[in-house]
Amino acid sequence: MKLEIYADVLCPWSYIGKRRLTAALAKQAGRDTIEIVWRAYELAPDEGRTPGPTAAEAMAGWRGEQAPARIARIRSLGAAEGLELNLHLARPVNTFDAHRLVKLAADRRRADQMMELLLHAYHTAGLNVADAQVLLRLGGEAGLDTGEVRTVLDGDDYADEVRADRRRAAEHGVTGVPSLVIDGRPPVSGVQPVADLQGLLRVLIKSERPG
Repeated sequence: MKLEIYADVLCPWSYIGKRRLTAALAKQAGRDTIEIVWRAYELAPDEGRTPGPTAAEAMAGWRGEQAPARIARIRSLGAAEGLELNLHLARPVNTFDAHRLVKLAADRRRADQMMELLLHAYHTAGLNVADAQVLLRLGGEAGLDTGEVRTVLDGDDYADEVRADRRRAAEHGVTGVPSLVIDGRPPVSGVQPVADLQGLLRVLIKSERPG
């Protein structure tokens, strides 16, 4: 079974969803039969590489008086999953290179580790995930060869793969993150409660067993 996860580093719900999915998979019999594929879904492809206003400030511009309650809810739900989501530190930037780095990590079977480090760097530490030096360090922490990471960041390796994910998202009807596409089925929310994700995986794994 192929489980495609459409996510973006800028999205706190993607971090919450990742933590919940990890918990669901840990309790799932047949986990080894599931192929996990991280798909790039850029929420702000027109953002620059230089950080501007914080995510909290941007949310205040979108939601006005509702922003504080929204921010508090995101932080609370994150805390319930053991996450520290610092929207007052996180500053949206372009994530194209971050997604390219995840593609490299996938080729080295380190995609999950890479996504975890990127999400933590942005949402908890407030780092600039468009900065080449930050990405180089995070790649090394994920177990990647820093020479390979530098080569990717200095060139355009995996750019076509990231763009292909945009097209793939449109073909599958993905309109937000995190979204899960399982064996080409219609997308479902990737931020469901752990028990619901477990139930979904259980049904799908059972349906694939012969007889």
